[in-house]
Amino acid sequence: MKEVTYAQAICEALDEEMARDENVVLLGEDVGIIGGNFKTSVGLRDKYGDWRVKDTPISESGFVGIGIGSAITGLRPVIEIMFSDFLGVCMDQIANQAAKIRYMSGGQVKVPLTVRMPIGGGRSSAAQHSQSLQAWVAHIPGLKVVLPSTAAEAKGLLKTAIRDDNPVIFMEHKMEYNKKYLIPEEDYTIPFGKANVLRFGEDLTIVATSNLVNKSEEAAKELAKDGIKAEVIDLRTLVPLDKECIIDSVKKTGRLLIADEGHTSFGISGEIAFLVMNEAFYYLDAPVMRAGTASVPLPFSPALEYALIPDTRAIYNKARELAGL
Repeated sequence: MKEVTYAQAICEALDEEMARDENVVLLGEDVGIIGGNFKTSVGLRDKYGDWRVKDTPISESGFVGIGIGSAITGLRPVIEIMFSDFLGVCMDQIANQAAKIRYMSGGQVKVPLTVRMPIGGGRSSAAQHSQSLQAWVAHIPGLKVVLPSTAAEAKGLLKTAIRDDNPVIFMEHKMEYNKKYLIPEEDYTIPFGKANVLRFGEDLTIVATSNLVNKSEEAAKELAKDGIKAEVIDLRTLVPLDKECIIDSVKKTGRLLIADEGHTSFGISGEIAFLVMNEAFYYLDAPVMRAGTASVPLPFSPALEYALIPDTRAIYNKARELAGL
């Protein structure tokens, strides 16, 4: 094992895949000369040249379109969108082109495209640079949606994404980029659709995404001091979703808390709650609860922003309530 930051793990995955396959290319704003807005591609332009690591104009619709075109003609592009909020600029390319081409061609045309972007609040970046829009893209058939929680997860899942023959939306939490984690030194990948049970318990289940996985683990440690054994599940991918892991855990614990930084209205937590209500209703000992962001734009003010974003204490308090304490 070795210690790297989340950003360095992403850069390693890109480097290793570009070395392994000359068809892997990287495009996006500032990905080349400065090594990415969050320093996830440092040194790659010097190593692979301007043809394979391309700084693009500020035109998401344009360079996502280039990515789609190059994907269906033989390359494996990795597109970086500087903030997930800018999905709004290129949603037609992603939702109406990338997601549908393989289906509309009867499987004759593959779209091996990876679209990376940071999500989440915590940096006081205001309403247009702080959103968690995983529910947007998870709603579109044809897209795979990945939310890595740690550096090790980010590296293994990104390598899987690049090797996939379908479009993958890869969402990295911006508050994780500078955090250090241990990752394996050897080459490895992590399969899609296989959730990771980080902590086993029998009193309640916490299903979490992205960096709320880490906050849920911290909350579970505090819950253990109260005598509550919480099972913590890192979903890893929303599409495909490991339904079996969720259902099996809820059948064992009888209680479910869903932690996702997206807005609670019409979001991921509602979808998972319905899944459990539909397939494990008679195993529930209490109503499903969720920790998420209220349906308001994220404020610039730290005092207001931090109050909206679910943290370890919020997850801990909701879990205690769920457990009847």
